[in-house]
Amino acid sequence: MLTPLLLAAVVGYLLGSLPFGYLVARAHGVNIFEVGSKNPGATNVRRVLGSRAGNMVFALDAVKGALATAAPWAYWYLSREATPGSTLGPLSLTNLEAAGLVGAFLGHSFSCFTRFRGGKGVATGAGGFAVLFPLGVLIALVVWLLSLAICRYVSVSSMLAAIALPVAAFFLGQPGIILGASVLIAVLVVVWHRTNLARLAAGTESKVGQKPAAPKS
Repeated sequence: MLTPLLLAAVVGYLLGSLPFGYLVARAHGVNIFEVGSKNPGATNVRRVLGSRAGNMVFALDAVKGALATAAPWAYWYLSREATPGSTLGPLSLTNLEAAGLVGAFLGHSFSCFTRFRGGKGVATGAGGFAVLFPLGVLIALVVWLLSLAICRYVSVSSMLAAIALPVAAFFLGQPGIILGASVLIAVLVVVWHRTNLARLAAGTESKVGQKPAAPKS
């Protein structure tokens, strides 16, 4: 039998694995894994198919992150209804939410529906943290907007926003589980952007509104 923590992570993983970027692109007759940066995230969908499709993918990815994080509420409620006054021992609802969020983030990055290929998890993480740590997401959003206005690189803005989350969690005295989840996801977001970092170093990273640079022959 799955423990509550593992169950939350598995449900989160399955929700996170829903490949909305791939599905939206397929609906337009495009295999997103073969065009642009070959990433199924909202940024690549936006560059290939336009703002409407990209914004739709971002919203859907954020919603699945939020649902995965909020899903443990049902288990928490039902367990208390079955045994009034009971608790889950050392587990708290926050622990279960964090497990669902991390599961969704990993599901988005390694989707079981697309042969374990996936995106970088920025939208999914943002949706999950909107449930788990709303103020942190607001701070990260401000960082994202300011950095995008200054540098015009979505990749740089996404990494800075991800890093802002654990910084905010630390200075705002959030529980260790939230700090730990935010550190883990921030590190992974930066790791997932390693190809962007290489393009930044080479001067070939695309800015907002700019088509990806053609490879040199």
